[in-house]
Amino acid sequence: MGSLSPLELLFTPLRIGAFALQHRVVQAPCTRMRSTKESDGIWVPNDLNVEYYAQRASKGGLMLSEATPISRDDGWLNSLSMQAAGYPGVPGIFTPSQIEGWRKVTNAVHAKGGLILCQLWHVGRATTPGFLGGKTPLAPSDIPISGKALDGMEYADAPPRPMTINEIKEVVLEYAAASKRAIEAGFDGVEIHGGNGYLLDQFLHDNVNNRTDAYGGSIENRSRIVLEIISAVTEAIGAERVGIRLSPYNYFQDTRDSNPQKHWGYLCTQIASLPESSRPAYVHMIEPRFDEVLDESEKISALETTQEVVKPSLDGFRSSLKKGGVSFIAAGNFKPENAGEKLVTGSADAIAFGRLFISNPDLPRRLKGGIELTKYDRSTFYGATPPEKGYTDYPFAQ
Repeated sequence: MGSLSPLELLFTPLRIGAFALQHRVVQAPCTRMRSTKESDGIWVPNDLNVEYYAQRASKGGLMLSEATPISRDDGWLNSLSMQAAGYPGVPGIFTPSQIEGWRKVTNAVHAKGGLILCQLWHVGRATTPGFLGGKTPLAPSDIPISGKALDGMEYADAPPRPMTINEIKEVVLEYAAASKRAIEAGFDGVEIHGGNGYLLDQFLHDNVNNRTDAYGGSIENRSRIVLEIISAVTEAIGAERVGIRLSPYNYFQDTRDSNPQKHWGYLCTQIASLPESSRPAYVHMIEPRFDEVLDESEKISALETTQEVVKPSLDGFRSSLKKGGVSFIAAGNFKPENAGEKLVTGSADAIAFGRLFISNPDLPRRLKGGIELTKYDRSTFYGATPPEKGYTDYPFAQ
């Protein structure tokens, strides 16, 4: 592939585990809050969701679903540790109606020759009792997020409750059960959401996890739940159908680890060393430059002035994972002019696009043909009136 241009490299075939891709333009998971409320805490994929995913499907293209709650304590599941849901309008994967709704989505994607994975999600402390039927959010520790939640409540007014060991074990089992339900719904596999300040990321970051038991303290202990979930999910549906998303340099939702290069380096080494039957097909990581609030220069400056972070980069993680045959997907502010370069240097196997896929349903075609991209409207990212606004009404290239 040495004679190909960086852009042409994006359109070369790639095999990741069980997935035979015809190009390397991956749709990143993007929460859009457009599903239908069936009852309190139960949101179900609808016809608009089907249209949205079908619009963005392409032959041999890999899509990652919006983050999908694995469970909710609502009488349907009788365990406190099942409080995974935390946002309105987000479809889960824990009721028969949700499975049926997602099956319509996956059928539509498959009809266009695409592949789609379900991103499995537990929000941990990133929610409030108002979204959990009055229950207290669960997390590794009792440290709340600063600021307000979507319902206007201060997170500090309802701090999370540290999970018991038994509850941690139940969540591990529920990830495995949710992965089976995802396959039942027609997904080609799953991506474990281990980033962006949600439950698993909360265990990993040492400024959030202050436990003193087997799941806190050292990075070996903080990584334990992640490795247990990987093993449980790969056993449930096969390692070749499983990926995981990580965000070591993430600042979102008050995650500020003291030494992400060392700590996630350990985790990646452990992932690469798992038995082949438990080793995920890929790891999906977010570039250090990406931040939900800071611009790129501010984010890099903030990381470089942190005591333990020098020249933040994903390359070391990529190198460790490659030794175990684990593929690598990179995400975070990629554009036509820099995406291919990541492949040229061997720093990634594929590139995930989020915001550009929102506003360009035919993004692979536009990238390949050098067609001008439509700008996205941030105000419609998380819901809009009418719901199709900023969702299914972006134009296709002529």
